[in-house]
Amino acid sequence: MAFNYQTLKRLSNTSLDGATVTGADLGTDSVTNAKLANGSITSGKMAAGAVNLGGSVVSGTAAFSKGGTGQTGVGSAYQALTMNSSNNNLTFAPTGIRGMSVYTSTGTWSKPSGVRYIMVQVQGAGGGGGGHGEAGAAGGYSERILDVSGISSVTCTVAGGGGGTYYSNAGGNGNSSSFGPYLSASGGHGANRHNQHNGGLSGVGSGGNLNIYGGGGGCHEERSSGMGGASFFGGPGPSGHPQGGHFAHNHQGHSSPGSGGTAGYFSGHRGADGRPGLIIVTEFY
Repeated sequence: MAFNYQTLKRLSNTSLDGATVTGADLGTDSVTNAKLANGSITSGKMAAGAVNLGGSVVSGTAAFSKGGTGQTGVGSAYQALTMNSSNNNLTFAPTGIRGMSVYTSTGTWSKPSGVRYIMVQVQGAGGGGGGHGEAGAAGGYSERILDVSGISSVTCTVAGGGGGTYYSNAGGNGNSSSFGPYLSASGGHGANRHNQHNGGLSGVGSGGNLNIYGGGGGCHEERSSGMGGASFFGGPGPSGHPQGGHFAHNHQGHSSPGSGGTAGYFSGHRGADGRPGLIIVTEFY
């Protein structure tokens, strides 16, 4: 029978019995993409396991615009795949908490490289206690989440506590703490600052996502030592008995930041100083 090459060129898939042409019938590299019509190879025409992505057949990087990541690696430890700052591609970057800065005195917070958000906690100082159970109040508390993309540094003002005193005198007021212009917390008032024989009124936070009052100071007690107001971070120092002398004042350091000064037992026993404030900055990538 005569063989017509031109007729062979016009063969289509409808001219062939099923499974007539197999891989064994094709020479190496004989079928190229130039010889395949667009859309001619579908998933229904491919056997299970026909494409092996575990080998070296597939190479290159799928672009972000084509639904890929545009990345050739997996990044470093503790990094995550995230959108870049231009919002037009993906990149590997650190994620989570970067660190914490604690200020017990006035200073400056400077933004570390890569930090995007911070959580700021500001505690005002406590007021001083008096004698006969008349105690100082705690400072207020404020907390806020800040986007620091456009901020490089902030002044942290940490307040000092009000001084303790004796019976019938007014305890010193605690001062305010602040994190720049963003949030602050006022100090607690000392004993007897508003009315004789009364405890101090507490401070309050402002400018934060959370702003709360501290605890108020105890009032006049005949045979007891009033406790200073508790702050967000905990309670005041211990009260005492005459056998301990100026016990509340001598052990005033055993107390939480921003708490009010505990009162002396009798008129001759000095109340504790209010505790200084505090600022905590937790940094996030």
